[in-house]
Amino acid sequence: MNDLYINRELSLLEFNNRVLAQAQDETVPLLERLRFLCISCTNLDEFFEIRVAGLKQRMEIGAPAPGPEKMPARQVFDELRVQVGKLVKKQYQLLNDDLFPQLASAGVRFVHSDDWNEEQRTWLQTFYDDQVVPVLTPITFDPARPFPRILNKSLNFVVRLRGKDAFGRRRHRGMVQAPRSLPRIIRLPDNLSVPGEQNFVFLSSIIRVHVESLYAGLEVDGCYQFRVTRNSNLYVDDEEVSDLVRALEGQLEASRYGAAVRIEIGHECPDDLREFLLDHFKLKTEDLYLVNGPVNLNRLLTVCEIADRPDLKYKIFTQGLPEELRTDANIFSILAKKNVLLHHPYQSFTPVIDFIGAAAADPDVLAIKQTLYRTGADSPIVDHLVTAARSGKEVTVIVELMARFDEAANINLANRLQEAGAHVVYGLVGFKTHSKMTLVVRREEGKLLRYVHLGTGNYHHTTTSAYTDYGYLSSGKPLGKDVHSLFLQLTSLTKASEMSRMLASPFSLFDALIEKICRETTHAKAGKSARIIAKVNSLNEPQLINALYEASQAGVQVDLIVRGICSLRPGIKGLSENIHVRSIVGRFLEHSRVYYFLNDGSEEFYCSSADWMDRNMFRRNESCFEIRQKAMRNQLRHDLDLFLADNCQAWVLSGDGSYERLKPGKNDRISAQETFLNDLAAQS
Repeated sequence: MNDLYINRELSLLEFNNRVLAQAQDETVPLLERLRFLCISCTNLDEFFEIRVAGLKQRMEIGAPAPGPEKMPARQVFDELRVQVGKLVKKQYQLLNDDLFPQLASAGVRFVHSDDWNEEQRTWLQTFYDDQVVPVLTPITFDPARPFPRILNKSLNFVVRLRGKDAFGRRRHRGMVQAPRSLPRIIRLPDNLSVPGEQNFVFLSSIIRVHVESLYAGLEVDGCYQFRVTRNSNLYVDDEEVSDLVRALEGQLEASRYGAAVRIEIGHECPDDLREFLLDHFKLKTEDLYLVNGPVNLNRLLTVCEIADRPDLKYKIFTQGLPEELRTDANIFSILAKKNVLLHHPYQSFTPVIDFIGAAAADPDVLAIKQTLYRTGADSPIVDHLVTAARSGKEVTVIVELMARFDEAANINLANRLQEAGAHVVYGLVGFKTHSKMTLVVRREEGKLLRYVHLGTGNYHHTTTSAYTDYGYLSSGKPLGKDVHSLFLQLTSLTKASEMSRMLASPFSLFDALIEKICRETTHAKAGKSARIIAKVNSLNEPQLINALYEASQAGVQVDLIVRGICSLRPGIKGLSENIHVRSIVGRFLEHSRVYYFLNDGSEEFYCSSADWMDRNMFRRNESCFEIRQKAMRNQLRHDLDLFLADNCQAWVLSGDGSYERLKPGKNDRISAQETFLNDLAAQS
């Protein structure tokens, strides 16, 4: 065990185990358990595409794994291989032995090909002939038909053949690719299901059953599914390329066929075909994962969406609004009197969309400036910005092209905004624009006033119903000036003026955090009460960790609510016994970032877009804003205390890197997320 730090990759994998635990939790509705299983599989895909791919490259050049602990990349990979193997085994055991049987009992049935009745077989044969065969291309291998290019994470089948083809040549192997245009899950018509049941069939089962029809004259002696995961890291030197968009578009295309890093194969596949696939993709046995079921479990998420069974899902709730927004009054007149703090998803994201929509339609609004990191498809916010630009307003949008896995979508929205007449820039060269800011400039009684929205999460109207975040709407002059200064810096690359209400990366946030931690340390050494609470998604920046260690040794009480990666080792005698770390994993993805410092009684509260990671401190543009209003500070402290009291969805980190889930007693059950929902219901 490294004395000071937990390896980032191992910590990230631990988070995915906590996600899978939600799928194992009998108190979670059945289809939501299936959803958590799918999320754990999607997370694992990304883990291999990015983290394992990077480790493999480091292994090739003999570099250590990333992180301050400097573990050899091979050692990290070997540990990950063992842990991933256990995780995958748990995923398929849970699906086959628990979720499938329980779903079937509840009337949501995945019908195995052995159980198709005559009517179902007839319908599926017609579906196969009409919808599947026309887009399939069966292949047998020879010099004129080499092994085809395999898309990242696509569904494929390797086929063992016997006999001779139409030209008298003996064939041994073939392959069938399932086009991405085909649905991976097919719902059978209700008249082919038992009344009250909803029946589903996997596309992989349909292809496997009918594959022999693709090889007329040959005998199919086996058909086995497989899926390859590829390196999806993008390598664009944005300081060297002359056109970042064109360079990124080229990398996106290339990443679809990056180096293979993992192969998943049906467990029944014989050894010689496994070796054949490993050899072709230049992979080793350590990169092979045999699975007892579909190779693409994340596609089961479709069933969670289309199954008409609200009784097997979380209860729908109506998002609330702060009292000041429960009116038809103009948003600008409301903000002129009072600032608003929103807590999503318990409170609606609609006021933020309406704020930008009102700015786009208001003839007194002269300019709108906004940062966009992730927005989702068909974004109403982008629609409003397009409307504003077309109506002649000055619209400036800072689009982050390198938002991982959203690069193509962001290129498209940037093009759309430019076509409408908006001024689009791509932030700082070498730094991702991760801050969440909107600035509206409005003429009122001959003066120009600024209105702002700042958030801890993205301007993504869909994820705001599943992610917890804070959003802040304000007309405060000092804050408006700070936001204006940050936008000037991002667009003109000039030096930002001194800010009174905000901190920003990569300029002032890191130094300010170190100073505030050290200030608490000084107070503790002087015998004063000292306290730090931080709620972030990840923590791995070594200087911040070391400062927290020093604070702990001085007697500062440090409570960290870290959802995912945490490289700090809590509870180590003489090092971190005053540091406690917990992770909250529940119905909603905890995404908000809040920092609290006792400051000898002059408490400070900050909300931020930044996690406590090296990338957020030094390689990203981040915004951090202070909350000064007493009622809002009380709300944030109440929320933090509730997270620290949670004993239902909280996992406590030990110094060895392991997590233990807390278990409530009979009469002391506390769930932060459930409490927020109950409070919301009481207000409606």
